[in-house]
Amino acid sequence: MILIVNTTSDTSVTEEMKRLTAERGLAAEVIEAAGMNISHCIGCNHCWLKTPGECSIKDDYGIILKKIIHTDQLWVISDTALGFLDHKGKNIFDRILPIATMYLKFKGNQMRHVPRYKGKTDIGIIYRGEPDKEFLQRWSERAALNFESRSLGVFGTDKIKEAVSCMC
Repeated sequence: MILIVNTTSDTSVTEEMKRLTAERGLAAEVIEAAGMNISHCIGCNHCWLKTPGECSIKDDYGIILKKIIHTDQLWVISDTALGFLDHKGKNIFDRILPIATMYLKFKGNQMRHVPRYKGKTDIGIIYRGEPDKEFLQRWSERAALNFESRSLGVFGTDKIKEAVSCMC
């Protein structure tokens, strides 16, 4: 299963992705999150200590988190700001923390969170605007590594076909 979360107000990107994934016979669910109430992570650690696996912030993100846990791939469509994802796109990634535990382990020579669930969700980013693409690609790879998954790549909205070719 593929989950596509669009944090932009441009639904033409998700419409194109729906069409292309259907042509390839892929199961994809789209969440138009631009108008949703998704707060930023406040770093309270309740998702690790008081309500394991569940964020203490009660907003629209709970729906997304439950879907992320059960999906093979997460694609986030985001506008950019200051060369990076804007706050809406970044919130989607920041609030993923409940899928990890507070425990750490060495993987090679690096510390990683111990995953809470067996399934791994690979991540891909589709951006609208002008990011520092090299930095965004490195960040995506590091974020995926921390959750024992893989980065599927970073693509501009003009490269939707390339992004969909990375979906399985």
